[in-house]
Amino acid sequence: MSEITHVQKKTGTKQKILKAASILFSEYGFKATSVRKIASEVGIRESALYNHFQNKEEIFLSVAKEIFTTPFSQNESDIKESALKGKAFLQKFTMQYKLLTFDKNNENMFRLLMIELFQNKELREQFMNEFHNENIKVLSEAFFMMMQNSLIRSADPMMVAYEFLSTLFYIRLQITLLRFDGSSTTNLSTQFEKHVEFFWESIKI
Repeated sequence: MSEITHVQKKTGTKQKILKAASILFSEYGFKATSVRKIASEVGIRESALYNHFQNKEEIFLSVAKEIFTTPFSQNESDIKESALKGKAFLQKFTMQYKLLTFDKNNENMFRLLMIELFQNKELREQFMNEFHNENIKVLSEAFFMMMQNSLIRSADPMMVAYEFLSTLFYIRLQITLLRFDGSSTTNLSTQFEKHVEFFWESIKI
């Protein structure tokens, strides 16, 4: 087996582990999901799983990282170009956020992560870095570009980013709570789009 093939196979197995773990964690929770159960789901021996991850917590943190990742990961030049589209940039960001919110497996993991955040310091740090800080960074850079190009009123771009993101997060949390109780979320399905419309009208020039 060539080195490239070996790396590809190893990467493929690692992704299978993360996918299986994500499903098991979301269904049974962190404590009730064992490394043995994850390995069995993937179809590998428990000892083989340790070639990819040190322990269950590392697997959990890796899954969490994917859930927390900003829905609009772009490099700096792409952000600047997209930001010049103004409202369309916010609509695209929000649509990605909405898709993550209504993804069933993502939703279950999000609910679990909200519980685990209060019990795991490393997870809290990861949440702040991967989700909060990255999203605020992307949005504040975009709002700064909009201000520089006279698309929106001048203000503190970071505070504008906080204002925009906080409502999206609240809608996501509200949907998660309603689904947990088996309640309908139909009336919230358009709240994301309404938020963009309301927010844009309040900041545009």
